[in-house]
Amino acid sequence: MLISATELAALIDFGRPLTVLDVRWRLDQPDGRAAYLDGHLPGAVYVSLEDELSDHTLKGRGRHPLPSGRSLEAAARRWGVRQGELVVVYDDWNRAGSARAWWVLTAAGLENVRILDGGLPAWRSAGRRLEAGPVDPQPGNVVVPHDDLYSGGRATLTAARIGAGGAVLLDARAPERFRGDVEPIDPVAGHIPGARNLPSGAVLADDGTFVADGVIGKLLSDRGIDSGGEVGVYCGSGVTAAIAIAALAAAGRDAALYPGSWSEWCADTSRPVSRGTE
Repeated sequence: MLISATELAALIDFGRPLTVLDVRWRLDQPDGRAAYLDGHLPGAVYVSLEDELSDHTLKGRGRHPLPSGRSLEAAARRWGVRQGELVVVYDDWNRAGSARAWWVLTAAGLENVRILDGGLPAWRSAGRRLEAGPVDPQPGNVVVPHDDLYSGGRATLTAARIGAGGAVLLDARAPERFRGDVEPIDPVAGHIPGARNLPSGAVLADDGTFVADGVIGKLLSDRGIDSGGEVGVYCGSGVTAAIAIAALAAAGRDAALYPGSWSEWCADTSRPVSRGTE
C-alpha cells in the first residue's frame, strides 16, 4: 500500500495509466488548493479532504464524518479514477491527507490505492519536477457501493462497540492531548478510558516515510499489544488515526478505525473520560 517516489516516477515516465491525487491538508490550513496550484506532481488532481473526503452535513459523528458512497463515487469520477487502475495519493504534511484518502478509498472497495511514501518532500528530494496550475482530467468510471460504503472494505468501530469493550484502543493524538493537559480543538480534554497512546508521528521516520515493520512491532509490544486480538485506532476526528492504521497495514497488521474519534466521543457528556497516562 506504499509506493516510493522512484517507483512512481518510473510509472509516470513509462506512461502507465494511473490517477495521482494531491490531498494537502493541515489542521491549521485545511484548504490546500493554493499550495497545489503553486506546484504539484505531473497530472495530479487536487482533492479536498474537507469537502470531498468528509460529509459535514452529518451531525453527531465528529468533526470529519465519512462521506457517503454516492458522494464519493461522484467525486472519484471527477478526479478521473477509473475502475481497476492504480491510484496514488500524496500530501505534504505527515501523511494525514494521503492516509485519509487511502483509508476512505480502500474502505469503499478500491484495492489498487497507494500512498506516496514520504509525500511531496520525497518527490522533491528525488529531483523530480512539479507542474503548476489546475488539472482537468477526463471523467472516470469507478463504481462505489451506494448502500453501505464501509461494510467490509475496512473495519470500523462505533462508540457503542467501544463502550462494550473488546478491542484494544490506540489514541493517535499527541501525548499532551491524550493526557488531557491541553485540548486546543475539542470541548473536553482527555481520552477514552483504557486507550493507549500511539502518536501518529511515531510511525513516521524523520523524513516522513513510514517506519520499518520491526519498529511497528516494537511500538505495539511496548503498549502491551501482541499479535492477536482486535485493535482499534482513533484520534481527534478520524483523520490522523488513518496514518497509524496505514502504518499497521504496511506491517501486515489490520486495525479498525473509530471514525468519529474523540470529537464524537466527548460530545456526549454521558460517556466516561480519563485523564493522565494509561
